[in-house]
Amino acid sequence: MARPRQHAPEALHAQVMVACDAWLQENPVHTLSLRALAREVGCAPSTLLKLYGSFNNLLQHVNIETLAHLREVIEPLTSEATPEQRLTALARAYWQFAQGDAYRWQLLFDYPLAQEGELDQRQSDMIEGLFLRVEATLKEYQPALDDLEARRLARTLWGSVHGLVLLGLNERLGYWQGQQLEVGELLDQLLCTILAGLRARPPTT
Repeated sequence: MARPRQHAPEALHAQVMVACDAWLQENPVHTLSLRALAREVGCAPSTLLKLYGSFNNLLQHVNIETLAHLREVIEPLTSEATPEQRLTALARAYWQFAQGDAYRWQLLFDYPLAQEGELDQRQSDMIEGLFLRVEATLKEYQPALDDLEARRLARTLWGSVHGLVLLGLNERLGYWQGQQLEVGELLDQLLCTILAGLRARPPTT
């Protein structure tokens, strides 16, 4: 029997991430297996277990790649002129990202994120970085917000955006005059409503 090809850990990891990306372009994560991945990259399943410790840890590395992709999408939007434009662009970019990379996006929520160690710290830092952008933009829009209020509102806003995106992907938002309600339009309405409430906030005394 032919022996599997030998790989340096860094090279093997890069191959595994490429193979996962190709798979998730067309298939949901629950159809992926350690054995199938090992076959794609030309090694034994035990080699991948030795490298990652578990299949779940391997998927956590995929989640890190996904968060990095999302950050790359969001980064250029920070140059939008006004806070309103920035927040609207971020919400729409999140929707477009979920549409364009649906199986990767679903993996972020279908499997629990890492709970400890370096993977947990890397994921937490990346997620926190995304939230900090929203918090800073909300405080720029309404300087009366304190840090805790901005933190809560950023997560409330993200939860609302995420819910609309999830329902939109599953076509569960309903219809109006025979046409599906548009996620982009609902996101605009959500931002308009929240920002109007912030604008009308009475000054602190």
